Amino acid sequence: MEFSTILFFGTLVSSVCTVKAAEKMTDLPTCNYPAIYNFGDSNSDTGGIAAAFYPMAAPCGETYFHRPAGRGSDGRLIIDFIADYLGLPYLSSYLDSIGTSYQHGANFATGGATIMRPNESWFENGESPFPLEIQVEHYSQFKERTAYFYNQDKADYVGSRLPKPEDFSKALFTLDIGQNDIAAAIRKKSIEFQQVTVPNIVSQFTAQIRDLYNKGARTFWIHNTGPIGCLPISTIKFRDPPPGYLDEHGCIESQNDMARHSNKQLKVEIVKLRTELSAAAIVYVDMYRAKYELISNAKNEGNYFQHATEV
Repeated sequence: MEFSTILFFGTLVSSVCTVKAAEKMTDLPTCNYPAIYNFGDSNSDTGGIAAAFYPMAAPCGETYFHRPAGRGSDGRLIIDFIADYLGLPYLSSYLDSIGTSYQHGANFATGGATIMRPNESWFENGESPFPLEIQVEHYSQFKERTAYFYNQDKADYVGSRLPKPEDFSKALFTLDIGQNDIAAAIRKKSIEFQQVTVPNIVSQFTAQIRDLYNKGARTFWIHNTGPIGCLPISTIKFRDPPPGYLDEHGCIESQNDMARHSNKQLKVEIVKLRTELSAAAIVYVDMYRAKYELISNAKNEGNYFQHATEV
C-alpha cells in the first residue's frame, strides 16, 4: 500500500515539474524546490490544530511515527509523501514553535479549516478558527518577518531556522482545502448549495490564490475535494439506509454529488486562473478520482485499507 502511494504521488509531483520545464523550454523536468508552503485542513495538517488546542492522542501516529505527531492520522499524510519525493523534510506547523525549523517551508494548515470564514465553533462542530484567508495572512506575516530578520543581521541569519527571502518565489505552494465547507453545507442542509454556496466558496478560494500570486508565489499545486460521502464519519451514521441512498461502494451518493459539483466549478476557475496569472504554473490534482478509485478497489489494496473502509 505505501509503495503504491509513493509511486502515485511521485507521478503527480512530476507533473508540476514538467509544467515548469515546459515554461523554460528545457528537455528535462526539474524539481529543485527549496521549500513547500502548505495551506489546508486535516488532510494536510502536520500539527497546527494540535498546537492551537489539544494534542493528538493514540492511535494517531502509531504506524509510522510510533507516537502522536500532530496529524489526525495513524501515519503520514499526502503532504509528507510530497515532501519525501522532493527530498525535503516534513513540514513544521506554523503554529507549533517547539523545536521547529522553517528553513524548507512551513505548514499553515489546521484540522477543521474551511475556505469560507467560519461561523461555528471548534468546540461545537470542530471548525478551525484559521480559515484559508487567515492561513494566507499567516504566510504574509511569516514572509515579512523573515525579510526583517534577514536585513537585521545576515551573518546570524545564515545559521537560523528561516528560509532565504529569495527562495519564497521558488517554492511549491500546495493547497488542500474545501472538504469542511461541503460538510458545513451538509450539516446546515443548505438548499442553495449549487447556486450560492459553491460560487462563494470557489470565489474565496481563487481570491486567496491571487493574493499568494501577488505576494510572489509562482508554482501552485491544488487538490480538489475528495469523496466526502465515503468518509466513515459520514457512512457510520446510517445502518439501514433507504434504497439508492448509497452507491455500489457504500458511499452516500448525494454527498459525493455535492463534492463533484464543487470540483467541477473549481476546475473551471483554475483554467481561467492559468490565463490570468500568466507567470504561474498551476496544477489541478483530481483527488476525488484518486481516492474514489482506492476505495472502489479496497479489496485489492490490502487488509488494512479494506478494514478502514468498512469501519
